[in-house]
Amino acid sequence: MLHDHRVPRPHFDLRLEEGGVLRSWAVPRGLPTTPGRPRLAIAVPDHDLDHLTYTDDTKVIADHGWWELVDRDDRRTVFVLHGSSSTVRYALITTDDGLLLSRTKEQPR
Repeated sequence: MLHDHRVPRPHFDLRLEEGGVLRSWAVPRGLPTTPGRPRLAIAVPDHDLDHLTYTDDTKVIADHGWWELVDRDDRRTVFVLHGSSSTVRYALITTDDGLLLSRTKEQPR
């Protein structure tokens, strides 16, 4: 699920359901649209599953769907987001400076 969040400043919240909670990352500039141009992802505390439908004056659901794990190791998680209008493969990469979210070159057909 992707929240379009307006506070404290505009950003998107990526939320992936895993282990009975929503693993969550703030993505200030939104999901990357071009391979090789990653975006900063900031890990935030897990959220309860009721956030799957939560909206308020500052947060709306930008997209919903499901995700599929492709590969995971200590530094990288590769997954496919199956959204309402598209299916895209991303990698969440741990670097020395933090986390990056990247659209992969290889995409599902």
